[in-house]
Amino acid sequence: MDRDPLARRITVAIVEDQPVAVQGITSWIQADPQRRIELVAAGPDLPSVLSGPGRDADVLLLDLELGGVMVTDQVAGICADGMRVVVFSNHDDTATINTVLEAGAATFIAKHESGEHCVETIVAVATDRPYVTPSVAGALLANNDRQRPQLSEQERTALLLWFQSMSKASVASRMGISETTVKQYIDRARVKFAKVGRPAATKTALLARAIEDGLIRADDVGEYRSRARQ
Repeated sequence: MDRDPLARRITVAIVEDQPVAVQGITSWIQADPQRRIELVAAGPDLPSVLSGPGRDADVLLLDLELGGVMVTDQVAGICADGMRVVVFSNHDDTATINTVLEAGAATFIAKHESGEHCVETIVAVATDRPYVTPSVAGALLANNDRQRPQLSEQERTALLLWFQSMSKASVASRMGISETTVKQYIDRARVKFAKVGRPAATKTALLARAIEDGLIRADDVGEYRSRARQ
């Protein structure tokens, strides 16, 4: 589903059993000046949304508590099916956020966060760009008891530029190295995290590991976006 977000509107499906929450999200989407997002499905449970147009949406916005039942254990299966899942929940404790991120969710939004964060998160996830919400940043920084791998300065630089929406070819140009070398730096970082029991198979997971360890600040992720588009 990689594409230019301006080529067509990003589609989103909402799994949420509170009508007022759906109305709120819809109003945020409609208030976006660029009108980048189209709501294609909404329903109170996963079957009702995924049995229709929602199954082909670019992003699935999922509440964790539906009908009084937590559906945290279903996140991994949905992600394994290839859907980009953004969890949207009142259950914003560190343990829950870590659980859904490790299950493959693209990111997490706490329900008390702003509509702007919600819209920008949907756009970023749909276009495979990292976007760190305040709740995720807080949860990652709280994970200070994990064994940390030692990354070289070149590995850290390659990761930072890659996280800032640059392609590997653009990272190579910026660093004055080959694209193959950039890939090697990223792969080495993955191996180092795996060796300390913290695998990071996806770009989102690798970003989470780097923020957890203080190798990259959440604020760093967006600083070079304008350059990345050059």
